[in-house]
Amino acid sequence: MASLLVVRGANVGTHYLIRQTKQRIGRDVHCEICLDDTETSRTHAELHFVDGRYTLRDLDSSNGTFVNGTRIVEHQLAVGDRIQIGRQLMLFKSAIHPTAKEEGVDIVNASNADSSQIVGRVGLERQLLEETDDWTSYIRSENAAQAKSHWEIMYRTSLAVSRTLDIDQLLHQILELIFQWVQCDRGCIMLSDQESGELRPKARRNRSSRGSSNRITISRTILDYVCKKEEGVLTNDACEDDRWNDSASISSSGIREAICVPMKGRYGNVGVIYIDTSVSAGRFANENSRIFTEEHLKMLVAIGHQAALAIEDTNYYQSLVHAERLAVMGQTIATLSHHIKNIVQGLKGGGYLVNQAIQNQDWNVAAKGWGICHRNHERIETLVMDMLTMSKDRRPNLVLTDLRSVIAEVVELSNSRAIEKSVALHWLAPENPIELPVESEAIHRAILNLVCNAIDACADKPEAHVNIQLESNSKCVLIRVQDNGVGIAAEDLARIFSMFESSKGSRGTGLGLPVSLKIAKEHGGTIEVRSEIGSGTAFEFILPRVSPQIGPNSEATPTVPG
Repeated sequence: MASLLVVRGANVGTHYLIRQTKQRIGRDVHCEICLDDTETSRTHAELHFVDGRYTLRDLDSSNGTFVNGTRIVEHQLAVGDRIQIGRQLMLFKSAIHPTAKEEGVDIVNASNADSSQIVGRVGLERQLLEETDDWTSYIRSENAAQAKSHWEIMYRTSLAVSRTLDIDQLLHQILELIFQWVQCDRGCIMLSDQESGELRPKARRNRSSRGSSNRITISRTILDYVCKKEEGVLTNDACEDDRWNDSASISSSGIREAICVPMKGRYGNVGVIYIDTSVSAGRFANENSRIFTEEHLKMLVAIGHQAALAIEDTNYYQSLVHAERLAVMGQTIATLSHHIKNIVQGLKGGGYLVNQAIQNQDWNVAAKGWGICHRNHERIETLVMDMLTMSKDRRPNLVLTDLRSVIAEVVELSNSRAIEKSVALHWLAPENPIELPVESEAIHRAILNLVCNAIDACADKPEAHVNIQLESNSKCVLIRVQDNGVGIAAEDLARIFSMFESSKGSRGTGLGLPVSLKIAKEHGGTIEVRSEIGSGTAFEFILPRVSPQIGPNSEATPTVPG
């Protein structure tokens, strides 16, 4: 399905799915795609789906509709088109269908007419320049700027922009590269604010060995020129440059040599890079001794373009992550709301029976109503505790514990549930203690989930029973919970540990098994399942005997006893 992803503007990160019908885009709440933007007309544009393609049509909007920087009246969209409506910049995405078969490519072995030989190789991390321990001294040595070729500088820049998704870190790395390459005194990078379009300083650097002012004063005249013309400028003496029209802002700043270049990406100008330096009057009079050259300007323009592409890619990635988080949050809220609604209805039903019983002084009905309320209070507690367990990774607080006592508590707590559902609960306790460093409360919760599931799974069968066993060997400890219930279909086994997957309908939250598996993994263990339709299911909770590095990221492959 096609979609529009907002990559810039007030609605950044929002994903709009496009149906194969006519859809209006505008500020009006009745538009199918509603944009919260004062520069967007109430009904700004509309999308049409004809002959398998989407067409965007402007509806005589005040500020126009732009595709890839060009104002349009009607335009047939292609994947990757950039749509500008008001302050919102959106990316058109669609399912991509291959147009050619994967034919005409063969991979041959060395024995099958492959006579090629490797004659040269360069790794991504191979140094393009033999670096010394004192890299800064080398950079500042005579003719260092000439020694560093253009492709080597661009290689370093490409490495910098490809290694981080942190824009602040990226900008500081770019400034560091520039200061290594050129003898500037001060520099800064300014980015355009997504809402106002104003340039905001995001990173700056001073060369501490020079007596530069701590504050950088930048001429607005130069900034406006660079942003409007989208071209870099080099000024040796701004007061003598006819392009600035004797601007007072330049005269007052006292700049002698400066370079300012735009950071132009795919979707427009994202900011500027600015560097400057102060030179003595004698050196400034000698043109051959000036610090900044046309080569510096050209290279800074290229660096600005690479940095802009990296910033746009980072913003795009963050927009996707934001959209995915919103989608997951919406799904989670919808699922939890369903479960909470069922619990609230149960509480209301129980409360109604209690109120009626009090009015009629019928204590049997009161006991029944209170029983309903009590069960729903337990469901609330279970839901909250499961949510807390699943909300974050954690390291268990390990204490040497006799697992027999933990399971005995689980059996005692589950007895009333088993009796209510006519299920025989058998706990085959070993004679000797089985001690293991665990967080007893977490293990108690995990096994309780398994036992409650087993009781519910065989509740409708005659002679229903659940067996609980504790076994151990030199490598691991196994807790087996086995029922003779309905069983689990083979195609469903892969999903039983997924969040919100439940076969209990409104009675289950779909968090019990995922919570138990998470607790097992936090202890370096796992859960294995064997099931047969009509015969029952066995869950085996396995904990390793020795796990020196225990935590949420630990992995263990314990050996099952027997």
